[in-house]
Amino acid sequence: MTDRPSAAALPRLPQSVARPAYDRQMVTPGIVHLGVGAFHRAHQAVFIDDCLNRGETQWGIVAASLRSPETRDAIEPQDNLYTFCLRDGKSERLRIIGSIMETIVAPENPERLVDRMSDPRVLIVTLTVTEKGYVTNLASRSLLRDHPDIVHDLENPDRPRSIFGFILAATRRRRKEGSLPLTLLSCDNLPANGHVLRKLLLEFAALTDPELAPFIEANIACPCSMVDRIVPATTDADRDAISAALGVRDAWPVVAEPYFRFVIEDNFPHGRPALERSGVEFVSNVEPYEHMKLRMLNGSHSAIAAIGQIAGLATVADAWGEKTVRDFIDAYWREVDRTLDPAVDGTEFAAGLRERFANPSLQHKTMQIASDASQKVPLRILGPLRELLEEEAASRAVIFAVALWIRSCADRDEKDQPITILDPAFKEWDAPDQLAMAPDAVVDRFLTFRRTFGDDLPGNENFVSTLKAAYRDIRELTALGAIERFLKS
Repeated sequence: MTDRPSAAALPRLPQSVARPAYDRQMVTPGIVHLGVGAFHRAHQAVFIDDCLNRGETQWGIVAASLRSPETRDAIEPQDNLYTFCLRDGKSERLRIIGSIMETIVAPENPERLVDRMSDPRVLIVTLTVTEKGYVTNLASRSLLRDHPDIVHDLENPDRPRSIFGFILAATRRRRKEGSLPLTLLSCDNLPANGHVLRKLLLEFAALTDPELAPFIEANIACPCSMVDRIVPATTDADRDAISAALGVRDAWPVVAEPYFRFVIEDNFPHGRPALERSGVEFVSNVEPYEHMKLRMLNGSHSAIAAIGQIAGLATVADAWGEKTVRDFIDAYWREVDRTLDPAVDGTEFAAGLRERFANPSLQHKTMQIASDASQKVPLRILGPLRELLEEEAASRAVIFAVALWIRSCADRDEKDQPITILDPAFKEWDAPDQLAMAPDAVVDRFLTFRRTFGDDLPGNENFVSTLKAAYRDIRELTALGAIERFLKS
């Protein structure tokens, strides 16, 4: 099978495969997206494809990778088309997405990306660059000024590497040329993501272009958002199955669950696509929704991923198949629910999560969820934990999840197999050899990792003593054995 799902191949696809109903030649760019990974292609790009199908042809996407050429190399020969596959465990639906007009690899040609961001037709920049893309100390919400990308961008403003360098370069040019200011929409799993992006951008601008900082503060909107859809990494088996169904070889399809939720602060001074017609919710305050998703879904996902890494359970569905894991996550959710806003229903949300986690067709790997965990744990788990500790509310399950994460950072799992840790920030730290040290000494050493734990938690005696007891049990009894003891206590 050599054909790709290019524009020329679309008429030959099976009738069951949905495809763009618009003339892609008539689409103009309105959005630049930074971080063209699987999540963007299974979420925002799908909703923009809906808009284009409805005739809103001014919102085509120019997508950019800030690191790897992998996505560009895969979809550019396909005219930037790719297959979106919805799976619910019983059936699947295939759809060709055509909303991405162009893919750029920023390190190869940063000037090209700045050009596209400076195009006066482009009004919105969206971002899915993950927590690490914000090059920030998540505990203090301050820019990592010694990060190589930040140092480079301060010295080379015309050849940026970081999101802040690119945004500032484009803003500087747009202001000079009289173009409308951009609206910046963060779609990453950060609490108050728009506020964080704005704060860090202003901090960066003050370092490199102080005259531009007041302009940014007065003119650039950074609405907050909450995004929710499980998008596992696409496997070779996925590619083979989808390509067989298409009759052409798609090098870069994406697979997702049918469920989605996209909540956005309605703050777009210069216009936006009518995403509400695809089920996107525009609200005045996103915080209750983002807290619920980050703390209930992402927090429990990180706990499940840690269990999987320790116990050798490869997917969320594998881990969820263990009653012990399900009961522990239920206990975790009961504690975290106390930290949610009354405007949202955590109990109802958890009921939906149980069904989503049990979906065997997604094959969501625990190793994928565990990537960059040292930068996810502060937001997903330690954030609500701090609130529970301050209120002196029940928090043992949440602290137990922290102990699970620590054990998942060891070199080997309980089956004596190597643990793959995809976390550059963690690897930069001098991590201890856990299995060669006494349990309490391991915890003491981890608490010196300030980028994760900050300065406050290591001084909280209740937190430290509970964490040490949980970690000792995990080391002594295995993860599932320790959870069983916890549930009985």
